[in-house]
Amino acid sequence: MGMPAPYPPVTTIEELLALPEDGLRHELLDGEHVVTPAPSLPHQAVVRDLLLALQRALAGRDDVALFTSPADIVLGPKTLVQPDLFVVRKTPGQPLRAWSDVGVPLLAIEILSPSTAARDRGTKRRVYQHAGVAEYWIVDLDARLIERWRPADDRPEIVDDVMRWSLPDGASRELELTETFGELA
Repeated sequence: MGMPAPYPPVTTIEELLALPEDGLRHELLDGEHVVTPAPSLPHQAVVRDLLLALQRALAGRDDVALFTSPADIVLGPKTLVQPDLFVVRKTPGQPLRAWSDVGVPLLAIEILSPSTAARDRGTKRRVYQHAGVAEYWIVDLDARLIERWRPADDRPEIVDDVMRWSLPDGASRELELTETFGELA
């Protein structure tokens, strides 16, 4: 459920993008407009730590790009998402210039918060799987684990110690996360 807000009905990406900037995160999930507030400090600390780890793992690769939200990633005619972190393919030597150039992420990561947990595990997971996102990670700070989902999965792989990841082509260094949650409780 999104936060109640005085927004006009929004059912298309065009309507969503026409909304005035309000500092909140707006997404369209299979035609449903959802709005979430700014994330908590622990949430952002984990985003930072994951960003740094992914940057190291992807260093020297010119065929992928790593981003954080806010971002407008279109996954269908009525689906625009803003993953916390995501990795996408790109053409070497050609910078991405617009969110419309990004396509389907290779990796999408969401850090759970109380207001987004049900949506991240439900609607958003199904959206990412249906769109063909190679891996979707749901980072649960309270349980101190990561749920790893792939497109054909009916159940996630639960990672609570060492997370290992490499790009589907296997050409990059493997990312090994052991301190994913740092000192956050």
